[in-house]
Amino acid sequence: MYGAPVDLSFKNICSLEGAWTEEPSRGLRPLKRNSEMKYPSCSLRLNNNNILDLHDLQKTVSYFLAEPSQLAWLDLSFNSISHIDKVLCELRELRVLYLHGNSIFILSEVDRLGALPHLHSITLHGNVIETNKAYRNRGISALPQLKTMDFSAVTQQERVMAEIWHQSNSRIRSNKLLKS
Repeated sequence: MYGAPVDLSFKNICSLEGAWTEEPSRGLRPLKRNSEMKYPSCSLRLNNNNILDLHDLQKTVSYFLAEPSQLAWLDLSFNSISHIDKVLCELRELRVLYLHGNSIFILSEVDRLGALPHLHSITLHGNVIETNKAYRNRGISALPQLKTMDFSAVTQQERVMAEIWHQSNSRIRSNKLLKS
């Protein structure tokens, strides 16, 4: 059985390495540590901080969690993250990922998250990429296993439209390559 989420939100953390000196907040459920002083949790909250990049994400997950490979829920919302780092793709059991309220500006970086086989819920609203007309289609197309995006259910109609969008854009890119 997994314990309460490890909550490092609102700690004014600027780098993930800086999180290692912080004590998780107490929630409704008590946080317990194992004999190695790690938390038996599969959830990590790093939201509402000033994190710029995810360079030390694996080390941070390993520092706090008793079973880091079992991380299923990660909240990185309301930070200053500008890129979807490849390190997120190493979290193979990740099911829920909150990235809303950051500074992500390259829509194609969402494609990287397609490597996460169990990811079924993601938030990306409140990032620069949200202003792109293809934003939701691109996300649904890149992550076909999604059940919710930005706290809104992904409908079957949206899946069909995202597939049509993807096929259409693939043809356009192929034609541009042939002409150049």
